[in-house]
Amino acid sequence: MLTSEDAAAIWLTLKLAALTTCLLLVIGTPIAWWLARTSSRWRGPVSAVVALPLVLPPTVIGFYLLLAMGPNGYVGKLTQALGIGTLPFSFAGLVVGSLVYSLPFVVQPLHNAYAAVGRWPLEAAATLRASAWDRFVTVALPLARPGYLTAAVLGFAHTVGEFGVVLMIGGNIPGRTRVVSVQIYDHVEALEYSRAHILAAGMVVLSFLILLLLYARRRDPWSKA
Repeated sequence: MLTSEDAAAIWLTLKLAALTTCLLLVIGTPIAWWLARTSSRWRGPVSAVVALPLVLPPTVIGFYLLLAMGPNGYVGKLTQALGIGTLPFSFAGLVVGSLVYSLPFVVQPLHNAYAAVGRWPLEAAATLRASAWDRFVTVALPLARPGYLTAAVLGFAHTVGEFGVVLMIGGNIPGRTRVVSVQIYDHVEALEYSRAHILAAGMVVLSFLILLLLYARRRDPWSKA
C-alpha cells in the first residue's frame, strides 16, 4: 500500500511535470520557430545550447544550477534582491531545473514541426496580405499541432523521470522537493523493496501509457488516408 509520503511524492511529481510542460511549451515555441526559420550564424550555437541537456550528466546541470541559484550566484543575488529568496531546496527551484533539463525534449519536436511546415503555406498567406502574426497563428500553428502533442508528451514524461537534477537542486525534503524518483531511491536505501516496487511499477505503467498515447496518435505512413 502507498504511504502518505508516497502519495505526496506522486502529487508533487505530477504537479511539477504539468507546470514544467506548460511553461516549456510557451518558452519553446519562439525558440523552435526561430530555429526553424532563421539563417543566422547563431543558429548552430543556439541549437547546441538547447541540446546540451541531452549529453550532459544530470548532476553537472544540477551542480551549475545550484551555484547559479545559490546565495552567491548571479540568479540567487537577483532573486534575493527581488525579495524571493534563494531557489535551491524549493519547489520553484525544481521548476527551474526541470525547465533546463527537459528543454530539448520540447524544443526539438516543435522545431521539426515548424520545419515541416515549409515556406510555401506562409508565402501563400503573405500574398493574401496576412501579417506575420496572422501567418503564425492561422497557418503555422495549426499545421504544427502534432508537434505540440509530441513535445507535451515527451516533456511531461521526461520531467516525471528526473532524478539527478532534482536531487541536486531540491534535495530530499518531504512534501516540498521529494519527487517519486527520489522516494524510490529512499525506499531502496532503506531496503524497503516492496514499497519501491510499487512506485517503480507505477512509473513503468505511466511511461508505457504516455508512449502508447504518443505512438497511437501518429498516423502510419503506409496506411490509407
